[in-house]
Amino acid sequence: MINQNNQKINFPFTAIIGQEEMKLALLLNIIDPKIGGVMIMGDRGTGKSTIIRSLVDLLPEISVVANDPYNSHPLDFELMSNEVRQKLNNNESLDIISKKIQLIDLPLGATEDRVCGTIDIEKALQDGIKAFEPGLLAKANRGILYIDEVNLLDDHLVDLLLDAAASGWNTVEREGISISHPSRFILIGSGNPEEGELRPQLLDRFGMHAQIGTVKDPELRVQIVEQRTAFDKEPTQFIQNYEQMQQNLIQNLYESRQNLKNVTILYQDRIKISQICSELNIDGLRGDLVTNRAAKALACFEKRLQVTHKDIERVICLCLRHRLRTDPLETMDSGTKVKEIFQQIFDYEF
Repeated sequence: MINQNNQKINFPFTAIIGQEEMKLALLLNIIDPKIGGVMIMGDRGTGKSTIIRSLVDLLPEISVVANDPYNSHPLDFELMSNEVRQKLNNNESLDIISKKIQLIDLPLGATEDRVCGTIDIEKALQDGIKAFEPGLLAKANRGILYIDEVNLLDDHLVDLLLDAAASGWNTVEREGISISHPSRFILIGSGNPEEGELRPQLLDRFGMHAQIGTVKDPELRVQIVEQRTAFDKEPTQFIQNYEQMQQNLIQNLYESRQNLKNVTILYQDRIKISQICSELNIDGLRGDLVTNRAAKALACFEKRLQVTHKDIERVICLCLRHRLRTDPLETMDSGTKVKEIFQQIFDYEF
C-alpha cells in the first residue's frame, strides 16, 4: 500500500496473528544474520509475503561507507569492497554514515545482468577503466535478499546464488575483464510446495526452514480478516495503534544484536546437538552450527545469557528438518524425526 506521500506502508509485524514459527525464524535471523536465512513454504494466501515485507520497519541501522554501492563496512575487511580497501591502504579518510538494512526483491524474471551486474566493455576498452553497473547482489550486501516463489527460479540463477552464498563474493567476468565485490546477505525465500521442491543444494543454503499452513480456527480466521480490513480502511490509524509495540520490538532486536556475543551454551548441550545431527545422518556441519546460533539468538531475544534445553527444542526443527532428506522422492519431514531424536538424547518431554 502507498500513502499520499508516495511512501510504501507495510502491515505492522506486531499486528500479525499466528504463524509463530515463521515469525520466530525471521526475528532470529535479524539478531544473528550468520544463521543463514529462512526458507518459508506454505499454502497460497497464508500471508508469507506480508510477513516478510513487514520486516522492513524492524530492520536496524548499520554503519556503511558513504556513496559505496556495496554498503561496505568501514572496519571489517570481509564486508568491504576492493575500492574501500584500497582507500584504507592509501590512508584516505572514509565518510561513514548510518543506513537501514535493506530488503531487496529478486524477481523471478530477473536476468543474469540484473542480478550480478554488468561490465561496460566499450567504456573499459576506450577509457581503460572498469566500468561496472552493480546488480541486486551488490545492493543486498549486508542486507536481505528476498525471493518469492523461489522454487520457480531458473536453474542458472540458482547457481549464481549458490556461488555468492558460498563465497560471500560476487564475481562478474566478461571479455577477459573480472570484477568482484562482497555479497553477504540473509537469504529469504518463500514458495508453495505444490509448485515443486527446491534443489537440495539451494535448500541446504537456507539456515532455517519454516512451514506455515492455512488457519483452521473460524474465530481466528475472522480476527485475521478484520485486522486486514481495518488496515486497508485506515492504514495510518492502524499503524499508530501498534506503534508502541513496534518500537518495543525494534529496541529488543537492537539490544539482542548488541548482547549476542555474551550468550553462552553449555559444552554438554553442544555435544548433544551434534549427537542429534549425527543420529539423523545430516550431511556436513551446517546443521550443528545453525542450531547453536539460533538457540543463542533466541536466548538473547528473551533477555537471557544462558541457552536452555527449551531454547534448543524451539529452534532445532527449524534448523534441521530440511536437511533430513536423502531420497528425492520423500516429502519434507514436519519435524517428527527431529523431535523424537531430541527427546531421546536430551531425555526431554515435549
